[in-house]
Amino acid sequence: MKKSDFNYHLPDVLIAQQPLSERTASRLLCMNRDSGELFDRKFNDLLDLIEPDDLLVFNDTRVIPARLFGTKETGGKIEILIERILNEHEALAHIRSSKSPKGGSKIELDNGYFCEMLCREDDLFHLKFASEKTLLAILSEIGHIPLPPYIERADNENDLTRYQTVFGKNLGAVAAPTAGLHFDEVMLEKIKAKGIETAFVTLHVGSGTFQPVRVENLSEHIMHREFYNVPQETVNAVTAAKKRGGRVIAIGTTAVRALESASRFDRLEAGFGDTNLFILPRYEFKVVDALLTNFHLPESTLLMLVSAFSRYEFVMNAYRHAIEKEYRFFSYGDAMWISVGR
Repeated sequence: MKKSDFNYHLPDVLIAQQPLSERTASRLLCMNRDSGELFDRKFNDLLDLIEPDDLLVFNDTRVIPARLFGTKETGGKIEILIERILNEHEALAHIRSSKSPKGGSKIELDNGYFCEMLCREDDLFHLKFASEKTLLAILSEIGHIPLPPYIERADNENDLTRYQTVFGKNLGAVAAPTAGLHFDEVMLEKIKAKGIETAFVTLHVGSGTFQPVRVENLSEHIMHREFYNVPQETVNAVTAAKKRGGRVIAIGTTAVRALESASRFDRLEAGFGDTNLFILPRYEFKVVDALLTNFHLPESTLLMLVSAFSRYEFVMNAYRHAIEKEYRFFSYGDAMWISVGR
């Protein structure tokens, strides 16, 4: 398939710029994975769609305040987006400025902090932060929540909590696992009360999730890398769910990528590392049986993954339906449920 096959027109008014007042207040478009049949529901209806034998797998990554603003030695303004923390004082980052800083140059940040640009690593910059404080501590003090580029406003205090899942604990993401944003503590308690088990993986979502696919021939696309971890406890939970006839339900495409990346020889194994798994139509899923996800950007790798999970024509028809019914799109938008049956 070609990149242009995954294009669609989205009116700007449907791009959610703010979260709803309540996490669970979103709408839920349900699609039968095998037939493409659609149902318009509310997110709270998810409780009626999951069964006690099922297993919900969440991504427990936590977003770091990865955006920094500073000044180069020449006086020029600079914007830094941390992509990956390497150790307590170094990181790889994207940099936006009129001219890229040179190796060895210093960048002044807020509150008197400095960092040095050590070298280029492909399209990223290797930075070293000169402080007794750790990089995470510096980010906590002066960093900004890295809202996606389609949210056309500055971050605010509300984003500190709403652009995080309530269960996120492992710091390292620069973008939220957005399907998980719909869950609050009350919803999680209701899931537990229904006897439904939950498990966790970690995938530190990188800014590459927003980078456009630049080639028309998808076989030429170089997928960005993200760190993932699938613990043995989750492998055991998946095995038990399959054995009792339950579904493994991935909460978000990032949970899908972690689970499928950890599948070796058609079996799930505990492990961690970097993944550049690119899931396209005709991919054979080894672990995931049902998917809860948000609506994704045109021509994005995430839309391609969702199309692989069902059928391309079903998914594109669902997106046309969502636009017609004025669903809210992207990170702070509504959700989509894909499974056999309801």
